[in-house]
Amino acid sequence: MNMNVNPKQLVTAAANRHRWNSSDIPDQTGRTVLVTGANSGLGYLTSLELARHGAHVIMTARDMDKGHRARANILATHPGGSVELHHLDLADLDEVKAFAGQLLDGKKRVDVLVNNAGVMMPPHSLTRQGHELQFGVNHLAHFALTGLLLPMLREGRDSRVVTISSDLHKRGRIHFDDLTGSRNYSRVAYYAQSKFANVLFALELDRRLAATGLSIKSVLAHPGYSATNLQMSGPSGILKMLLRFGNRFLAQTAEMGVLPQLYAATAPESGSGQFIGPDGRNEMKGYPTVVQPVDAARDKDLAERLWQLSEDLTGVRPDFSGMEDSGV
Repeated sequence: MNMNVNPKQLVTAAANRHRWNSSDIPDQTGRTVLVTGANSGLGYLTSLELARHGAHVIMTARDMDKGHRARANILATHPGGSVELHHLDLADLDEVKAFAGQLLDGKKRVDVLVNNAGVMMPPHSLTRQGHELQFGVNHLAHFALTGLLLPMLREGRDSRVVTISSDLHKRGRIHFDDLTGSRNYSRVAYYAQSKFANVLFALELDRRLAATGLSIKSVLAHPGYSATNLQMSGPSGILKMLLRFGNRFLAQTAEMGVLPQLYAATAPESGSGQFIGPDGRNEMKGYPTVVQPVDAARDKDLAERLWQLSEDLTGVRPDFSGMEDSGV
């Protein structure tokens, strides 16, 4: 083997050569996977495929009626599947903390956390704690949930935190001077901010895990342009009409869009710090491959600033002390 070959190039070549798809998911029997926003779209498909391959899936949903229907559909398709459903409103950090506390009290083991749930381009709105909705749900809630569940992930098998971003992160920046969007809110700009924050967070998490020697992987994924209900649930007016047109004529199916996060969650060769996205032109469509974040997302000082801000805003300070890997 040529030792000068970049391992990421090997992963990319393997993914392209085999055109990795859901049938390539390894047996997940004995693993527990927590998926946020699991009642529809990519979260539902992630839950479906992982249950199909033997994982115990913990689904979370804000709308429990939709959540129960989603769980029932999975079990109807796979009667032997192991799936549980919990209510979780990521727009309320108190509920995020209570949910994590229940899991910790129940001493459940989590092998994979898929930070999937999100909101996209809604009218200007705030979370219960007063944060701009997209930043609060897409970033702050998942930052808090990940930090709180680190002790459970520490006990997992091939543990992973999979954070779902978007190619629109390339247009994002952190509006430190107007985080709530009270002065100059733009649906697209603040969505891009939240997705940019996802990338900064996941890469900083990878650095902090590596510094402790802890064998939890932090992996990013994005679905390209995939037709899901996300584009229809937040936007309105002309923007919604444009996205409806795009979903019909430009987007790939949700079944294709979910592949990068399934790859990130299950493929043995998926490595910490990697970003998995579609291999097609402009990363809009295609099969999973390693893609690159925008250069600004690699700024360690910016990531550190966002991390400290996220701790302050959530009250969650992920504790890596005393968690050095013992080889378990």
